[in-house]
Amino acid sequence: MTNCSSIPEEFQDIAPYDDYVYQQKIASLVREPGFEHAVRFVMPGVDYPEFVENLLKVKNQFDFQYNVMGPFLEMLVSATTSGLSCDGLENLEPGQCYTFITNHRDIVLDASFLNLCFIRRKMPLTQVAIGNNLLIYDWITDLVKLNRSFIVKRDVRLVDALEAARHLSAYIHYAVNTRGESVWIAQREGRAKDSNDLTQESLIKMVGLSPESDTRANVLSANLLPVAIAYEYDPNDYLKVREFLLRRRDPNFKKSQHDDLLSMETGLLGRKGRVHFRFGRCINRDLEQSGATGRLEVVRQACQLIDNTIHSGYEIFPCNYIAYDEVEGGKRFADRYTAEDVEQFDRYIAAQLERVNVENITDDEQAYMRTMMLTMYANPLKNKLLATE
Repeated sequence: MTNCSSIPEEFQDIAPYDDYVYQQKIASLVREPGFEHAVRFVMPGVDYPEFVENLLKVKNQFDFQYNVMGPFLEMLVSATTSGLSCDGLENLEPGQCYTFITNHRDIVLDASFLNLCFIRRKMPLTQVAIGNNLLIYDWITDLVKLNRSFIVKRDVRLVDALEAARHLSAYIHYAVNTRGESVWIAQREGRAKDSNDLTQESLIKMVGLSPESDTRANVLSANLLPVAIAYEYDPNDYLKVREFLLRRRDPNFKKSQHDDLLSMETGLLGRKGRVHFRFGRCINRDLEQSGATGRLEVVRQACQLIDNTIHSGYEIFPCNYIAYDEVEGGKRFADRYTAEDVEQFDRYIAAQLERVNVENITDDEQAYMRTMMLTMYANPLKNKLLATE
């Protein structure tokens, strides 16, 4: 097939699929047993032949995201949340493209729910950054690239890391400034297990890479716009606590591919309570007014602006107030929750800790796990207080 893609060849290894290969890739995807298994797993009772028939009618990315992913995500919201809401959309200028940068709570749904907020309002959608460590099978790569995801290469050798960062930076700037599409990227590689969300300097350094301009100009041209994500309950909290425990026992513990798959499945299908996205303002004006010019000064100022916007933007739920008071050993926020809220949260914590699949847990380790779980629910409130008081 002649390459008639509108995406430059230099980016095709990481870019989403273009429309000219769309139907070919869809036709290949639906024949994959792994894809069929995944569809049946997340949609029990689905008529798979009918599902395939409808999927093969999809002509392009727009149709796929609006007519396939949109209804699927609405189903997930209905089945696994107490509602998805957002505010701050007035901070987005019509016709402007952004690099949306968020805290990272869920491997799959952070960016998916962000786009669902846009689908509901018939606004342009974003491309999505996804680490290639999650692309365990070829069909998963096809699926995410059909869904307008671009690939972050995380398994490169140290000597190749700078070139991979330059390549990724160039693609983000191409998408935002040449292709005219917004992108999403998490503020750090991997989720903050304790919910202490801080932007990695290496991420901003990557965005600032460019052979043509200095770091400051390149960071500004990316139009970084922070978004604060709050999940009332994190379905993966017990898996994160398990990881804390295993790493406490063995500092060299590393997760397996199976662990990543379990986290994705649990995040998709687990109960989340209320979910809220709060859009901040693009950091450009504040970054320019800060007077930062040197590379490291610009990077650190950008990280501070992003963190402050995210921390001050968290939606806080009763469980966060309860966890904060228990961790701090006081009753500072006792007026923000009821005795029933406390009883319900205690039952929830106990049930989640029961799910931790580790042998021979001691009483000391049980107490440690409870403390870590409370900490991950308390930290968003701690950071919000620091950002706003």
